[in-house]
Amino acid sequence: MYISPMLLHKSDEAFSDTDFLTEMKLDGIRLTLSKFDGKVKIYTRHKNEVTAKFKELHSIDIPDGTVLDGEIIVTDSKGKPNFEAMMERFQSYRSVHKIQYCVFDDLYYKHENMMYKPLTERKALLESVLHTDDRIAYVQHIEGHGSQYFDLIKEQGLEGIVLKKADSKYRPGTRSDQWLKVINYQYENIWITGLRKKEFGLLLSFEDGSPAGLMEFMKPSDRKKLYAEYKKHIRTETDDFIYLDPKLKGMVKYRNLTKKGYLRIPSFEKWTS
Repeated sequence: MYISPMLLHKSDEAFSDTDFLTEMKLDGIRLTLSKFDGKVKIYTRHKNEVTAKFKELHSIDIPDGTVLDGEIIVTDSKGKPNFEAMMERFQSYRSVHKIQYCVFDDLYYKHENMMYKPLTERKALLESVLHTDDRIAYVQHIEGHGSQYFDLIKEQGLEGIVLKKADSKYRPGTRSDQWLKVINYQYENIWITGLRKKEFGLLLSFEDGSPAGLMEFMKPSDRKKLYAEYKKHIRTETDDFIYLDPKLKGMVKYRNLTKKGYLRIPSFEKWTS
């Protein structure tokens, strides 16, 4: 049974409000898991069925008529979610990475629709009935204290936090301001050293000249300056890219570094030159 997941709005800042529950934001892939007529089905948020990819979850101990919402993760040697390793596991049956399904909501329980009930009631039930092991975990929460929790997340270099209105109902397929995410962005000064020709994208380099990856996010006002300036700094070009001397400098925000040392999901913040 597929249910389109309830989505998160972005919040620029964490806040402390006892009307909200605070959870850790996990760096993985959002999946819903259901069990009806004794058969487990697993779906991505875009309704792609991926049941066959995660055979270790087929024998999960939940009652018939249950639908769970959560995030599937792979952790590194320090116990932190590793998104690259998760993608390797998701894309290849040969991957040896062990996954864990981290459950934060129950949408149906024993054929009863739970979505109209308050979040606190859904989570209390979930925590009391979910049988956890190395394959499945319950996502803990605290009441309020979002700002303090976010400070701890930053200290540990984790993804961020989620703030959810304690009395919120589950609204399938909607992006509600009752569910908010606060991302622990990192910031870096970079050089723009190339432009992709066919589809917007910028090659980035760190200040020491080493490659920092490809950026696809830049506001129109910042692109205006880019297009006015870049022709002065063209070094060479190919069918796909125009390469620039390192003269255009800016600051970007990003999630973390990839295994190759590139910026993950960089987004332009401001010009610094």
